[in-house]
Amino acid sequence: MKTATSIQIVIVMLLWASCFPFITIGIEYAPHLSFAAMRAAIAGLALTCLALIVGQRIPKRPSTWLKIAVVGLGATSMGFFGMFHAAEFVSPGIATVIASAQPLLAAILAGIVLDERLGPLSYIGLILGFLGIVIVASPDFMASETYTQGIAYIILAALGVTVGNVAMKSLGDEVDAFSGMGLQLLIGSVPLVVLALLTEDPSTVQWSGEFLSSLIILSLFGTSLVFWLWFSALRKTSLSRANAFSFLVPVFGLTIAASFFGETIGLVQALGIALTLSGVSLVLRDVKPD
Repeated sequence: MKTATSIQIVIVMLLWASCFPFITIGIEYAPHLSFAAMRAAIAGLALTCLALIVGQRIPKRPSTWLKIAVVGLGATSMGFFGMFHAAEFVSPGIATVIASAQPLLAAILAGIVLDERLGPLSYIGLILGFLGIVIVASPDFMASETYTQGIAYIILAALGVTVGNVAMKSLGDEVDAFSGMGLQLLIGSVPLVVLALLTEDPSTVQWSGEFLSSLIILSLFGTSLVFWLWFSALRKTSLSRANAFSFLVPVFGLTIAASFFGETIGLVQALGIALTLSGVSLVLRDVKPD
C-alpha cells in the first residue's frame, strides 16, 4: 500500500472517531432519526452537487444501481440508525471501540464475496484486535440494561457498514466517487426520513448554534468527506487491508473522549489498545502488497 493511501485511510479513521462526540452533542437538540436523516441527506446533496459541477457521469447499468442501493441501505440506513440510537446509551469512547468490530465481520464477508484471502498472521491479528475490543469495553458490559441496548444498536450499525463496504468495494470503477457516494447517501437517507416521520416529531428540533455546528460538521466532514476518501482508497487497495486501519478508531475515539468528555483511559483500556494496535500490525504485515 502506498504511503499516500495509508495517510488517506488514517484521516478517514480520525474523522470516523470524531463522529460519535458530535452525535452526542447533536441528539440533545434533535430526535435521533431526524438528526440522522438530515446528516445523510445534506451529505448526499453536497456530493451529488459536486458530481454535477465537475461533470461526473451518472450510472446507467441496473447492476451498478443495485450495488449503490446496497451501500446506501447498509452503510447509511443501518449504519446511521444504529450509530445515532447507540449514542443515547453508550459513551462516545466505548461506542467507537465496539463499532470497530466491523473489520472482523468484513474480513469474513470479503473472503466469501470478494475472494480476498487472509494469511495466518492476519487471522491472529484479527483475533488480537477482537480481544482488544472486548477488554476495552469489558468494564461497562454489565453496567446497565441500557448499556446492553446500546451495544445492540452499535452491532446493527457494524453489520450495515460491513455489507455496505463489501458492496462499495465491488463497485470498483463502475461509478465516479462523488456521484456514487452522493447517490448512496441520498438512497440511504430515504428509510431514515420515513422512520423519522413515522416515529418522531421533526418539529421538535432545536435549531441552536451548537446543533447546526454539529450537523454541518457531521454532514460535510464526518460523512461527505469520509465516504469520498474511503471509496477512493478502496479503489487502490483491498478491503481487508484498508479495514485493518479501523482498529485505530478506538485509539482516536478514546483520545477524543478523554479530551472533550472527561473519560479516563485506565490500565485495562490501555491493554486493549495495545492489543488492537498489535492486531493492525500483524494484518498489515501479512496481507499481500497492492
